[in-house]
Amino acid sequence: MTDFPDGPRGHAPAYDPRDAVTTYAFEVDERLLGTELATPKRRLAALLIDLLLAALIAALGGILVGFAVAFIFFRIATRRREERPLRRWARATLATLGAVVLFVTVLAVIGGGWNAPFSSSNPDAVEAPGRSPEAIMATLRDTVNQQLEREGIPLERLEAAGVPPAVLGFLAADSSSTDATAQREQSVQLLRRYTAAFADEDTAALDSLTAPTRALVAGAQIAQLRSQLRRAEEGSISELDADTVSIQLPEPLGVVGQIIPWNFPLLMAAWKLAPALAAGNAVVVKPAEQTPVSIIEWIKLVGHLLPDGVLNIVHGYGPEAGKPLAKSERIAKIAFTGETTTGRLIMQYASENIIPVTLELGGKSPNVFFESVMDADDAFLDKCLEGAAMFALNQGEVCTCPSRILVQESIAEEFTEAVVERVKKIKVGNPLDDETQVGAQASNDQFEKIKNYFDVGREEGAEVLVGGKVATAQGVAVAAGGDGAPANGGYYIEPTIFRGHNRMRVFQEEIFGPVTSLTTFKDEDEAIEISNETLYGLGAGVWTRDAHQLYRVPRAIKAGRVWVNCYHLYPAHATFGGYKKSGFGRENHKMMLNHYRQTKNMLVSYDKNAMGFF
Repeated sequence: MTDFPDGPRGHAPAYDPRDAVTTYAFEVDERLLGTELATPKRRLAALLIDLLLAALIAALGGILVGFAVAFIFFRIATRRREERPLRRWARATLATLGAVVLFVTVLAVIGGGWNAPFSSSNPDAVEAPGRSPEAIMATLRDTVNQQLEREGIPLERLEAAGVPPAVLGFLAADSSSTDATAQREQSVQLLRRYTAAFADEDTAALDSLTAPTRALVAGAQIAQLRSQLRRAEEGSISELDADTVSIQLPEPLGVVGQIIPWNFPLLMAAWKLAPALAAGNAVVVKPAEQTPVSIIEWIKLVGHLLPDGVLNIVHGYGPEAGKPLAKSERIAKIAFTGETTTGRLIMQYASENIIPVTLELGGKSPNVFFESVMDADDAFLDKCLEGAAMFALNQGEVCTCPSRILVQESIAEEFTEAVVERVKKIKVGNPLDDETQVGAQASNDQFEKIKNYFDVGREEGAEVLVGGKVATAQGVAVAAGGDGAPANGGYYIEPTIFRGHNRMRVFQEEIFGPVTSLTTFKDEDEAIEISNETLYGLGAGVWTRDAHQLYRVPRAIKAGRVWVNCYHLYPAHATFGGYKKSGFGRENHKMMLNHYRQTKNMLVSYDKNAMGFF
């Protein structure tokens, strides 16, 4: 971990991480294209070297001219024998210096001034001296091909991975091709396709690429993203009257703290880090103590993209790391994802320094199924049954877990029976097994908590439709009835459905396991009433074939994300966040940038006259 960047709380760091990551991208260009990165230090060094060379050239030329002039003066002086030798040599020296000054002046006039060295960071440069676009593109192609060859990845594997023919043709093309424009376009497409391939978890053929090649892609991607952000970033300006203008400028907050949960340690980190860095902040991240490894492995791959101090990782338990982070006077903002009780504490800590907070907290999401879903036995009905079983995704350890199933009374028995049969087919087992659909719970604490809710549900009179006990994982017997630890050392729970009413604790409290509770409703009004009868408002699902219902009902449900005829989709640029006790603030959308920025207003007057108050 590195220390916080210098600078008081609430002020942006002296450097801009967007510039830092772009510098890395240009270093990638430097390695590929054989150009030189024109940083300020390098520009100064190049200037001094060029001036020195110019002086040496001028001096040599001037000396030659000077000697010639001095020789003439010397010959004239020797003929005037009455002149002393010392005076003759002084006259010759002055003539030499004058010739040098004259020569340097002529060079300056002819040369026309200073020319910056070519660099990929010089937007005015078109090509390196002596290197044609064809040669540069050939170097790019050869470099990438050499990297692929070292890693044992032939073009056939790229083709199998879905890399388009145009890119494959670029790699296989003859370097002597003269179509520079087409080559440049193909090189851009190549980097974009590589970036897309790395972002695709299913592209197994590219998984063996090593860090250098990944770095090339990351550099290109970051440069492109940074360029897009910078060019799209706009403030606003308003002419208030003939002499007054109001300018709004977004600025980074400075150093922000982010506390990440254990259920999606890398995903949640990505959701928070991306907008914070893109907005120009430095970040201190505290991962959950249960999942400290994944973010460290990730930072080993990408840490070199950022300079020291931009991204800091602090490990530890909540009281020793999370609490001090939230209370630190050197933090300009705190973002937290986790349970609601902890979120309340985070707000209290942050209030001591009056800094902004965004919270993404717990949920008890309703998943509402209207009678029209069973109008036909078709693909849509199959999708609805899968949607009902989504409560078991990620072992139910999801804040938006559809942990309440609401079914219209007219289809309740038939639909419930179909859902139970679908849930019984879920495969519980080792998370590293490709056949597994539900793995082990994250910890013994979570394991015990879920088993305790099994007892709570039964005591309240809830009926267990399926599950309700510790699971047998991968054919290895685990302790029956939830007594003791599983025999294979894993915390496996059977996907469970309770049936009861919405006032039960299993309907109202977040269990955070593969457990859901089912109840029925008569009509739209009751469905909306039951959906909103909770402290939470993070997610919800609505399933219907009725075009009117798929708009009216989601609008009436008080939740930040309402899935309609789908569930557990988390695409980019779709806002995600909670209502009520589920927190505030949004993620996965451009509005996230404003959570990590503050707005400066510049009120500019062009009137030269005093206002006349004093």
